[in-house]
Amino acid sequence: MKTIYDFSVNKPNGEQISLQDFKGKPLIIVNTASKCGLTPQFKGLQNLYDAYKEQGLEILGFPCDQFNNQEFDNIDETTSFCQLNYGVSFPMFAKIDVNGEHTDPLFTFLKDQKKGFIFKNIKWNFTKFLVDRNGRVVKRYPPTTDPSKMAKDVLQLLT
Repeated sequence: MKTIYDFSVNKPNGEQISLQDFKGKPLIIVNTASKCGLTPQFKGLQNLYDAYKEQGLEILGFPCDQFNNQEFDNIDETTSFCQLNYGVSFPMFAKIDVNGEHTDPLFTFLKDQKKGFIFKNIKWNFTKFLVDRNGRVVKRYPPTTDPSKMAKDVLQLLT
């Protein structure tokens, strides 16, 4: 059976990294946007990261421009915006597609593992996936879920 460790993703500079680098750590994988009404969730995600990174939690952010063009064209603008406005220190990756013909393979896998409430496709920015230490997708959260509401589930994976 496949796990997220079977995938590689691109850093903002285009360098490829294997998700094997995160093996043994609980993960939150999220599609993000810098110019969205939900963008303030970066603060909540960063708060989770600050609270639990010493216990192993990693958060992986994937900018996406598929929902009303709410992401900067330049990835450097995206990463600077996230750091300056929300103090984001968790890893951010290259801009990707999460739906459609050019869906990133990681997000195809995530959606296959945990479908949404009604649809398989991601319906908006800040859809979040929780992954356990073994690389299995254990939960999918809709875009409107405040990251603070994920803390209980994260704690379960950390113990």
